[in-house]
Amino acid sequence: VGFTSIAAALPAALLVADLDRIVSRFDELAAELGVEKIKTVGDAYLAVAGVPEACPAHADAAAELALQMCEAVHALTPDLNAGYELRIGLHSGPVLAGVIGRRKFSYDVWGDTVNIASRLQTQSAPGHITLSEATRAALRGPYRTEPLGAVELRGRGEFATHRLHRAEL
Repeated sequence: VGFTSIAAALPAALLVADLDRIVSRFDELAAELGVEKIKTVGDAYLAVAGVPEACPAHADAAAELALQMCEAVHALTPDLNAGYELRIGLHSGPVLAGVIGRRKFSYDVWGDTVNIASRLQTQSAPGHITLSEATRAALRGPYRTEPLGAVELRGRGEFATHRLHRAEL
């Protein structure tokens, strides 16, 4: 959230140091949860659960990663050079995955599911996780969701959305 302004205000070395701390922590969390990091694209972090190995609890792994990413940024804030907030979108569905091209090989994912997750992220409020009805329906674990209503997703029409929360104890 507001990354362009942060990038304009911080010296490059401090910005890169912050991003390295944040992304390194996200990488650790993804590995712990069995979620596959695909890549960073600018200030975006793309990860997928259930690929390359199918995982019946993919929605829970993705939800847990999203929640822990938000918690990690909050915990790291005192040691960073700016205040960072995340906006996260989650969607469940089929994807294509693999390596294409002849140079600079990179494992990637494609498909409508990836596009919808990206668009849900843009609809998410700062500091929150927005998920589709498909992901909400696939959750098995102790999570609480709050209906947000339908949103218009460019090229896709209306989608029912929910906000993800940890279950209250």
